[in-house]
Amino acid sequence: MDLQLNGKVALVTGGSKGIGLSIVNGLHEEGARVVVVARGKEALADIEQKLANVETIVADLMDPTEREGVMGHIIERYGKIDILVNNVGGSNGGAIKETSMELFYEGLELNYFSAVHFSKLALPHMKTQQSGAIINISSIFGREAGGKATYNNAKAAMISFTKALADEVMADGIRVNSVAPGSILHPTGNWQKRIEENPEKMKQFVEEEIPGGRFGRPEEVANVVVFLASEKASWVSGATINVDGGQSNSF
Repeated sequence: MDLQLNGKVALVTGGSKGIGLSIVNGLHEEGARVVVVARGKEALADIEQKLANVETIVADLMDPTEREGVMGHIIERYGKIDILVNNVGGSNGGAIKETSMELFYEGLELNYFSAVHFSKLALPHMKTQQSGAIINISSIFGREAGGKATYNNAKAAMISFTKALADEVMADGIRVNSVAPGSILHPTGNWQKRIEENPEKMKQFVEEEIPGGRFGRPEEVANVVVFLASEKASWVSGATINVDGGQSNSF
């Protein structure tokens, strides 16, 4: 299927590894001109070496000024932005009673406010061209309890934000959607660390919690993101799509 992404300008935040890197690969394969922003210099250099016509930017996306600089660079260099994938994120803290307010603020800044800010930065340009796609990477735990509250709270806010923004901008030709991955296995992720620490426990977790019988793969999330970025998803807006092998308890 030709997704008609050739020549589209896409920004992927936190795209140097895991799900983000798979999204970069997927967009690149469809002919998009991809800009990847992350903190890891070595990982970004490796991407530029392997993928032609992919630009990387080293930036701390906790910093609003650096976020503004990234968007300014893209508009100056390419003159537009067609696709924004807000993927950057991470978890911190532990039990709520033992987690400082500072960690809650940091969790929201990285997982949620960065997505809000980048979306607001992209909107004027997308509105001018009367087209654009924003895809937010949330989590199935944005709709359920479980895991670290700092992360889940931010992902819940992202799901709500996705629907609110989608309704505001659909008339301007801009679609906003979210993808909610379940437990995804990749070499640099937490699930790989847990498997190495306690393989039997993780085997039991998969048997009890994931009807699909295995962990998901990053490319399985990326495939949905790339579809949502395309005009093949022209009537999909405000949705949060689970990509989880049936793991979620919500629907």
